[in-house]
Amino acid sequence: MSSKKRKRDRARQLQAARKKSAVKRIWWIGALAAVMMVFAIGLFQTDRPAVASPIEFTDVREETQKFIDYYNSIELTPEQELIKKKALSKIPAPCCSDNSAYTCCCPCNMAKSWWGLSHHLIVNEGFSADEVQAAVEGWIAFIGPKGFTGNACYTGGCVRPFHRNGCGGM
Repeated sequence: MSSKKRKRDRARQLQAARKKSAVKRIWWIGALAAVMMVFAIGLFQTDRPAVASPIEFTDVREETQKFIDYYNSIELTPEQELIKKKALSKIPAPCCSDNSAYTCCCPCNMAKSWWGLSHHLIVNEGFSADEVQAAVEGWIAFIGPKGFTGNACYTGGCVRPFHRNGCGGM
């Protein structure tokens, strides 16, 4: 085979490989666009249940005391207790994540604060379970802006303040 013919064959092979590569690229771009469209459609569905807009929390000490007072003074009916259970059972307790926020391992100040917040929102504001869940998650994020390890109760964290991965006392 002559060198001219080999060069021509090689050029044809390269051209075919480039076309095949371009087709693959176009296919992947199309697939990515389809996935993005499906995701975007899911984001803008209007038949989702409405969730309460986040409550604005302003003062950890003051609101913790207020929420604990709610816990100590507001009793739930059995129906209201079911709303609380549905809302808080979905949230891992930040101080003992092997428990839910509903069944926290002890009645520490952190747990009493979100229990009291839940009582207030269910009884006085008529919040649904989804709305209570969103509010309690907002409260937990507010009191622990750096997050929680999920094991404070088991590592001496019961007496530490919330912002230091603690339960805020008993």
